[in-house]
Amino acid sequence: MKKSITNLTLFKLIQTAMTALILGFSISVTASPDDGPSPDIPEGNVSISIVEPARDVGYTVGDILERTVTLRVKKPYKLVETSLPIIGYERRYKGQVSGIELRSIRHKADEQSRDTVYTLHLAYQVFTNNVVAKPAVLPSEPIKFKGPADPTSTDAAKKSGIVQFTIPSWGFRISPIAIYGSVKIEDDMSPLRGPLLLDARQQKHRLKLLIVVLAVSLLGLLYILGKRAWLPLMGRPFAKAYRDIRKLPDTESGLQQAVQRLHQALNATAEGSVFSDNLELFIARKPAFAPIKLEIEHFLGLSRQVFFEPNAAHVAGSQPLNWLKTFCRQCRDCERGLHPEPQGKRA
Repeated sequence: MKKSITNLTLFKLIQTAMTALILGFSISVTASPDDGPSPDIPEGNVSISIVEPARDVGYTVGDILERTVTLRVKKPYKLVETSLPIIGYERRYKGQVSGIELRSIRHKADEQSRDTVYTLHLAYQVFTNNVVAKPAVLPSEPIKFKGPADPTSTDAAKKSGIVQFTIPSWGFRISPIAIYGSVKIEDDMSPLRGPLLLDARQQKHRLKLLIVVLAVSLLGLLYILGKRAWLPLMGRPFAKAYRDIRKLPDTESGLQQAVQRLHQALNATAEGSVFSDNLELFIARKPAFAPIKLEIEHFLGLSRQVFFEPNAAHVAGSQPLNWLKTFCRQCRDCERGLHPEPQGKRA
């Protein structure tokens, strides 16, 4: 009977010792944000990259700011998940409650041959407001890793193998919901605000439309006033004749050459000789020249005076060569499909 009691007591002692050993081991490998600071992880064992929120100003109460933190940690260090930030944990800034709370946290681990990549998605929410813009921070977050332990060390941290790495803080500015009083924008140009951008899409659309209108107008002006032959309908008989007549001197010989050159252009256009007796037939075949029918009759009269009747009167005035240049330009406009104003109306 005594032997049975002794065995039972021994069994209970062994069970108690094993429970204490397991409890002590679990305590040695777990940590939480409330634990005291641990030694920093040895340099070179961790690298960090952070994707911060898109802007650092203009946040108001209720807004959510998200950070994505990527940690590449060399083995054998492993994340102690109980040390991750706690949702709803009260944050402080310069000893005062900051009004920034952690709303959600997600994390995943990607095991690689030599490293472990930890990706943390942290979402913070703003729970504060003020009548003026004020600075705030997404707090620094110390997280802990379990590394090689040194059982022989007298330092508790080295003995447990727990080290920590701190995710840096990020500053931003909280804006008031409403502004009290007038604000002079030149007195509120914070470097955190960034440039004030205007929507210029409508102006760009108008500018493009005006450029098209200007291009068409310039092309039309060039078409009407152009003297070269590289545009459509610009290499026709009267266009060539106008370029030739403009070069002639204001002499009797020049006048004769001008009349002869205009006859050539008129005959080329009519595909035959044009005289006073068949002018109506020419107009019927080429109705574009109808607006200057009277000018054509005057030209034929001037032609008779130049070559056959020196003393005959004509309507070209004292400067017949200038009149011929104007007449030739009218003919050029007609062959291009334009409607020139008759010289009689100008007078």
